[in-house]
Parts: sequence; C-alpha cells; structure tokens
Amino acid sequence: MKFIPNLFTLLNLFFGCLAVILILQNGIIALDNPEGTQLIDMPERTQLASIFIGLAALVDFLDGLVARLFKATSPLGKQLDSLADVVSFGVAPGMILYQLLRMSWAGQVNGLDVSAGWLLPALLIPCAAAYRLARFNIDDSQQYGFKGVPTPAAGLLIASLPLIAWYTHSEAVRAALQNKWVLYGLILVVAWLMISNLPLMALKFNNSSMRNNIPALLLLVLSAIAAIFLQWLAVPVMFVVYIIVSLVFQNGPEARRPKANL
Repeated sequence: MKFIPNLFTLLNLFFGCLAVILILQNGIIALDNPEGTQLIDMPERTQLASIFIGLAALVDFLDGLVARLFKATSPLGKQLDSLADVVSFGVAPGMILYQLLRMSWAGQVNGLDVSAGWLLPALLIPCAAAYRLARFNIDDSQQYGFKGVPTPAAGLLIASLPLIAWYTHSEAVRAALQNKWVLYGLILVVAWLMISNLPLMALKFNNSSMRNNIPALLLLVLSAIAAIFLQWLAVPVMFVVYIIVSLVFQNGPEARRPKANL
C-alpha cells in the first residue's frame, strides 16, 4: 500500500516521456497559399503532447494526496517525484519551445536551415527545472510556500502554448507565439522565475484558518472565471495572476507557516 504513491509518480514520468516522444515525432509543414505567402504549421502531435503534460500534472497532484492519505511519505518518494518532474515539466516543455522556435525560424527565408545554436536556448527550461527541484529537495523551509515558481506551474504554462496557437481566433496571439523574440523572452523569464527566490504561495489550502486560505480561494475563483472567458489563454493569464496574488499577500515559505495560538 505504501508504494501506491510511487506508482502515481511513475505514471507522471510515463506521461512526460509520452509527451517527449510526441513532440520529437512532430514535423514542420511549409505550405504556399494562393496569395504567394508561406504558411508554417505543426501537426497535432504537439497539441496531444500538451495534454499528456497536463495529465502528468494531475497525477503529480494526486501522488501527494495519496501519500498523505496512506501516510506513506518517504525520502524515496520525494526524490522520485523530483526526477519525474524534471522530465514532465522540464524536458518536455523545453522540447515544445524547441519546436516552436523551429517553426518561428521556418517562416523566414532559408529558415529551415537555421543553426541549432538559435534553438538551444529552449534547453534553459529543463536546466532551470532541474536546479529548482534540486534546491527544493534540500530546503526544508518550502513546506508551506515556495521560493521561485514551482516547476509544474512553469511546465503547464509552456504546455499551454501549442493549445493556444491551435485554438485561438486571434491572429495577434498566434503571431506572438510564432515570433522568435517573444519565445526567447519567455524562455529567459520563465527560467529566471523558477530559480529565483520570489516568495510564492503553495498551491494548496491551509487548514489552520479561513484567513490563510483567502489567497488560494481568490486564485481558484479567478481561474474558473478566466477558463470560461479565455479558454486555453487562461493558463498564461493565471500564471501571471498567481505570481501577483502571491506577492500581494506575501505568501512566502515563512508567511504561509501556520501560526501557533498564544
């Protein structure tokens, strides 16, 4: 029974590996439309990979829930969880950005022959994820809050990009996701947020008092509203809102620690 949480963690890793396979099988299609301009598209495998990253995030949440239910938390489970997260929310999202950069460059003259050096910045994401998770494993102060953006949150942000590009009706949004400079900027910002010391709230409810749960409740309500009106675009919007809410309420590791009654 105590190994059941680890099975959920391994399922997280399994979904992450499936996402990587789908992303790397993806090709870039270049078509000439009747107007004489070139259209660059990516087959639906990348969108499916994004769904698998979402499933990995779901089981990543459930493994902690199951571990607490069975009172089966262990150092092995903690290390296994981080190893799985590196793949599902570090390597797989990094590969998505790699392909998005390829697509961006492919829209230019001779862009399909772009040097790999222009695509390698995408690998900053798995590197930042690995560093952030290693630091988390040796920092006992992050039990009630986080220092830096959690790796699953960063991974889900990046995983939402192909879905946004696929389903959006906004040409401005689609053009932004095909702009290499926007992608480079996103890579730098997300990587920095993961390894930073920004005090951010833990994505869970605190049983100590309703007051301590206000930030989480606010985030939950705003997420539901954003999902209704913005669909997949709600993911990056709520990513930004999460950071703002955390900083406004100062929900760092120490601030989230339940206070003893005096």
